[in-house]
Amino acid sequence: MSAGWNTIESDAVGLLLTLSTSPNSDLQGVFTYLIDNLGVKDVQFEELISLDPAELQQLSPIYGVIFLFKYPTGEAKSTEPRDGSYDYAAAENMFFANQVIQNACGTQALLSVLLNKQDKVDIGNKLKEFKEFTMAFPPELRGETLSNSELIRDVHNSFARSSPFVDETQRMATESDDVYHFIAYTCINGKLYEIDGLQPAPISHGDCTMEMFPEAVIPVLQRRINRYPADEIRFNLLAMVRDLRVRAKELGDEESINREDKRREAWLWENALRRHNFVEFSNEVLKAVVTDGVSQGTYEKWLETAQGKTNKRIEESRKKGVVEE
Repeated sequence: MSAGWNTIESDAVGLLLTLSTSPNSDLQGVFTYLIDNLGVKDVQFEELISLDPAELQQLSPIYGVIFLFKYPTGEAKSTEPRDGSYDYAAAENMFFANQVIQNACGTQALLSVLLNKQDKVDIGNKLKEFKEFTMAFPPELRGETLSNSELIRDVHNSFARSSPFVDETQRMATESDDVYHFIAYTCINGKLYEIDGLQPAPISHGDCTMEMFPEAVIPVLQRRINRYPADEIRFNLLAMVRDLRVRAKELGDEESINREDKRREAWLWENALRRHNFVEFSNEVLKAVVTDGVSQGTYEKWLETAQGKTNKRIEESRKKGVVEE
């Protein structure tokens, strides 16, 4: 592989949300514009704040959901999944790739939905060509091919945060570390599938149609969440749906169109900020402030005031029996 895959929010370690979190976070903006940059048309992501089939149904048509959870690193391997059953034969007729990229489980999860919805979604010529090229391969070779896709890697990396510092999330996780993982659920060929590149095959959860999907997927998600202690709330659920502006235009709903356009503008702004390194900017601002203070003769007074506040805080801490370093 000529270049690495950077850590972005879609790698689970970058952004941990809960199902009770406000749906205004930028994760849906990252995913929406990531697939947009891959050439996908009229698709977006919506975060769900509850496991309510009715809430999911309101977003129809739904192409699939992406689920973030704490990965059970100490769990023993089994020949059968804890829920559902492996469908090895299905991998021949659907896009399923083993995960070989450490930092891109979110990107792989959303591709697992998109590349299996070509009959419902315009995925663009580049992704069509990628799918056609890889479908004759076994899952492990599909994963290797994905890891070497310059298009997908470059788009993925374009959403990485700019930082001059060492990224702690790039370090190899140990057994004591919390590891988080994204997987996909979608309806393919009349079945509800769980698609996880760390598993040997797609996992079937029974019969399902797109219309049945909201009612069918929620119990599966609830069973997975119920495996964890009651105080574990670090989960995230995103629905891959048709661009909400499309339906609003069909209904002539100008208010919704304007609202969604403003959300897109906010997502663009947030995505632009993540690419910018503010350290040098902050350094220049600090230098300008100090220079101005020196020229006006107030710099020494600033230092004296700051030192006085620091000494006062240290003294108060000592009186409380807390010694600050």
